[in-house]
Amino acid sequence: MKKLTHIVAAMTLASSALFAASASAEVSYNIGWTSEYYYRGILQKNSSGSAGIDYEEGGFYAGAWTADVGDGLEVDGYFGYGIETESGFTLSAGFTGYYYTGEFDDTYEEINLNAGYGMFSLEYSVGEWQGFGTEADYDFLALTIAGENGLYGTFGTFGDEFDGEYLELGWGTTISEIDFGIAAIFSSDELSDQLSSSGSPEESEALVFSISKSF
Repeated sequence: MKKLTHIVAAMTLASSALFAASASAEVSYNIGWTSEYYYRGILQKNSSGSAGIDYEEGGFYAGAWTADVGDGLEVDGYFGYGIETESGFTLSAGFTGYYYTGEFDDTYEEINLNAGYGMFSLEYSVGEWQGFGTEADYDFLALTIAGENGLYGTFGTFGDEFDGEYLELGWGTTISEIDFGIAAIFSSDELSDQLSSSGSPEESEALVFSISKSF
């Protein structure tokens, strides 16, 4: 816990300095709705609305996002720095915190590392969950393949004190500046909210529709 806290503090100081030095920046906003809010293969809520704000200056980014999770709101904050090399590789490092206004869940805080090239992108995150007084460490690894036609596939898996994996296959498009998406999500029993006839968790499947707009 102390190690992650020290890393986050150092990144916060560095990002604050970059923010203060920025003479110009891009700020964007987003709103959205999804028929089922899934995150990393885990169902959060049926029919959920969301909204967010993003700031970008050079390679630095920061933002906040919130979504309805039934028992209050999920409120996320994040920041980081990314680069793109002349050969087309993208690299970034950042921090994300997930916080809740109700009792739906407890705080998650994690360091995020991302790399990409062409249609491939790789995410590795390492974090800590407060667990309502019983803390747990976890890591998360995901590989995404995305085509120019809007089709994508993501395979993600948890490690350390968390278990479970999922596969997401989806397609997105933009019509009149409004983004539409559809995705099929297949989750292992560790991540599933579905139960077998005997009452034990079983693998789950879901078909999710989403709509959003950025401005």
